[in-house]
Amino acid sequence: SAAFPLFRTLADGLMAVLLAPHCAACERPLDAPTSGPVCARCWRAIVRITPPVCDACGDPLPSWRTISVECHRCPRCRRREAHIACSRAVGAYDGSLRAIVHALKYDRRRSLAKPLAELLAQQGMEVLHGADVVVPVPLHRSRKRARGFNQAAELARHLPVRAADLLRRVRATPSQTDLPAAQRHANVRAAFALRRGVRIEGRVVVLIDDVSTTGATLE
Repeated sequence: SAAFPLFRTLADGLMAVLLAPHCAACERPLDAPTSGPVCARCWRAIVRITPPVCDACGDPLPSWRTISVECHRCPRCRRREAHIACSRAVGAYDGSLRAIVHALKYDRRRSLAKPLAELLAQQGMEVLHGADVVVPVPLHRSRKRARGFNQAAELARHLPVRAADLLRRVRATPSQTDLPAAQRHANVRAAFALRRGVRIEGRVVVLIDDVSTTGATLE
């Protein structure tokens, strides 16, 4: 109704004066607290990955003019045999996007999962099209107990494809962010397994994680 925008404006004004909440990403005062813990400026500042991108890993390619008609893959993906058929990301893990993901993951701002998932769905439309299920990368039970939730599962449940916890983490591993790229594949090797009774043959499965740098966890 027409009264709702007015009520929201009044609520934003009262919250801004009485509570003085700050943006979870840039820490500036929030002009519209009812719209969420991150300001509109930070959402607009996200630099999305745009075509051309590698068909396999989703990383940006330098130019359409440097891509052959037969191969839309980056040099790294052409050199290796990957298990991931196609991957997409919202943007580089930097700046505003990094701050928002940190707010979700470490500050427990779970309300950020829905708008982040909406961005992910837009960027990954071709990956989600025809998918049977989206599967979040699981946390080990000790880390999930400490954090209180799995951020990948929060993202997955807001995507327009059925989400299911088909994987389990069978051993705890050090955080990938603390390791050099060369050690990340070894760190997560044999760390995951299908849950008992799960069969995925013939199904299109989309793995979901909050951050992918080298792609080792997804592989």
